[in-house]
Amino acid sequence: MDLGELQVFLTVAKEGSFSRAAERLYRTQPAISLAIRKLEDSLGQPLFVRGARPVRLTDAGTLLRDYAERLINLRDEVKKGLTELEGLTRGELSLGVNESSIHALLPALAKFRELHSGVQIRVHRMLSREIPHEVLNYRLDLGAISFVPRDPQLQATVILKDELTLVVQPRHALAKKREVDVADLAAETFIAHSVESPFRRRVIELFARHRAALNMPIEMPTIESIKRFVQMGMGVAIVPRMCVRWEIEHGWMKEVKIRQLNIPRHVYLVSRRGARLPHAAAELVRILLGE
Repeated sequence: MDLGELQVFLTVAKEGSFSRAAERLYRTQPAISLAIRKLEDSLGQPLFVRGARPVRLTDAGTLLRDYAERLINLRDEVKKGLTELEGLTRGELSLGVNESSIHALLPALAKFRELHSGVQIRVHRMLSREIPHEVLNYRLDLGAISFVPRDPQLQATVILKDELTLVVQPRHALAKKREVDVADLAAETFIAHSVESPFRRRVIELFARHRAALNMPIEMPTIESIKRFVQMGMGVAIVPRMCVRWEIEHGWMKEVKIRQLNIPRHVYLVSRRGARLPHAAAELVRILLGE
C-alpha cells in the first residue's frame, strides 16, 4: 500500500466528501477518485459506500481506517525521529578503541556530552587490529588506533600527535632530573605492558641498540595498573604520554626525558572512505578536528 493513497483515503473519510478532500489536498476530484480506486483494487475490497451522502465507509473501510491512521502516525514519528537525529537530540555514537587511544578521545567526548546529552555514547574496547574491520563492516561508526590501516576503503585522520615517555614516582631519585641517558636506567625496575605491540618492541630494540640493560620483572595487563604501580613506588615505566598527562599535570607522577627515546605515537581516527557519517559521528569528528 502506498502511504500517499492512505493519506487520500483518510482525508476522504474525514471530510465525508471526495470534492472537499480534493480541496483539502489541493488536487482535482478525478485524481482523488483514481487514488481511491487504485487502493480498492490493491485490497480487493470497496472502501466507501457509493452514492451515499455524505460518503460512508464500508466495513473494510472502517477496518482500514484504524490501520491507516497507525501507519501515517508511524510515518510522522519516523520523520520526527530523523529530525531529532539530525539535531542531535537523540541517537547513538559507536566507537572502537584500544586501552590507550581512549585517552585521546576523552576531552572531545566530554565536550560532545555537554552539547548533546541526549545521544548515547558507546565506547567498545578491543584490540587495535580488529577495529578497522569493525568500522568497515558498519559495526562501529568510528575507530581510534595508532596506525594507518592498509585497506583502501578506510581513511585515517590524525587527531593527536603523541610520544612515549618515562614516568616515575615523585619521590623517586630520577624525579629530580629533567633528562637521562638510556645507560642511566640499567638499575631501574621497569613495569611493562604485557600486551605485545610495535611500540614495546621498539623500546626493547632501543635499549639493545645502546647495549643498555632493560630490567622488566613486572608485566601488567593494563596501563592503568602500570600507572598505579609506578605511583606506589614499585618501579618506572615507559608509556604513551597522553595516558599520563593528567597525573603529570597534577604532580602525581614525574616525567623524565630519555635522550635517545624518540618514538612518536600518533592516534588516527578511522572511518569508511566516501561514506556519509551518522550525524553524531560527524559531530564528534568536528569537535576533534576543532581541538
